[in-house]
Amino acid sequence: MLEIAYRCPNGEPGVVKTAPKLPDGTPFPTLYYLTHPVLTAATGRLESKGLMRQLTERLRHDPDLAAAYRRAHESYLAERDAIEPLGTTVSAGGMPDRVKCLHVLVAHSLAKGRGVNPVGDEVLAILSTDPSLELTNAGILAPGQWE
Repeated sequence: MLEIAYRCPNGEPGVVKTAPKLPDGTPFPTLYYLTHPVLTAATGRLESKGLMRQLTERLRHDPDLAAAYRRAHESYLAERDAIEPLGTTVSAGGMPDRVKCLHVLVAHSLAKGRGVNPVGDEVLAILSTDPSLELTNAGILAPGQWE
């Protein structure tokens, strides 16, 4: 772990940033990990409902979304390679052509802020407006930030 990349408004850590390689030199291409247990569980429920498949389908038919997602991928690679180049264009979460892991994409959005990863932003909008979760009331997400 390099740092805590996102803290919830209540101060709890929500995302960690990790080194691109393990201590033994093994490539570790995922830079951001969602660590807050409530966010992780809620994101997992969206995955189990098939949201990844729906978002991947939208990428195929929405050129604006696909272009923004590709920019997120390129930004992710640039940031990771600035720490330590891995010599690969594999980033995380399925970027740039599919949605493979909502946890990584949510973590990317939380770490970098709204407007960097459109898929992560969309998932956070779903989570932040789910009345059963009350993530803003619990101080896990900032009110109005992801809606």
